[in-house]
Amino acid sequence: MEKHPDSNDFIKRLIEMGFKEWIIPQEHKFFDLLKSQSNVVLKSANAISEMTKDPAHVSEHSFKIQKIENEGDVIVHDLIELLNRTFVTPIDHDDLSRLTSKMDDILDSIDEAATRMRLYEISAIPPKMDQLIDILLKQVRIIQASIEMMSDRSERPALLDKTVEINRLENVADEITHSALAELFKLEDVRSILKLKEIYEQLETATDRCEDVADIVKDVIIKNS
Repeated sequence: MEKHPDSNDFIKRLIEMGFKEWIIPQEHKFFDLLKSQSNVVLKSANAISEMTKDPAHVSEHSFKIQKIENEGDVIVHDLIELLNRTFVTPIDHDDLSRLTSKMDDILDSIDEAATRMRLYEISAIPPKMDQLIDILLKQVRIIQASIEMMSDRSERPALLDKTVEINRLENVADEITHSALAELFKLEDVRSILKLKEIYEQLETATDRCEDVADIVKDVIIKNS
């Protein structure tokens, strides 16, 4: 006759298999990873801002941003892995997944913009592009501060103001982009138009993803208020 393990043995085996980590909230781990990711996004935004101030060394800055983007990929992998093995999460599972995905999108767009600057051998940064990157940097600084505050429930009401400011900056970024493109198409050099247009589009995408992050943070605040 087959012998069935008693309940204590069964629970012990589940714990050994990682069930304890799956069922017990890993709040600090999630927030630590989100903070690390936001720090990497800020590092990338700072790096592309430095690139515009030093166009003579675009290639060096581009490869630096590429390495930063790889750092971000490692954090995303760790966060998704933690999500997959955790049942109880500090905030909604889907919100966590979307938040890390959109921050990763910001990194990707910054990397794509920097790569195009290198490949297209951009040696002079147009003033409007410099302005757009400045707006992006401001957005990312607010995102980084917001992620730092998310683990403190008492700070969550103040986060709403930050999400509003990120959205306001995104509107400013749109205005700058539209103005830049209007100026761009007055140029006669078609190749320059196409090259710069692609870079502007990547930078605008980064500012759009910042707005997406702000919207997710706002959703989290509302759901947990």
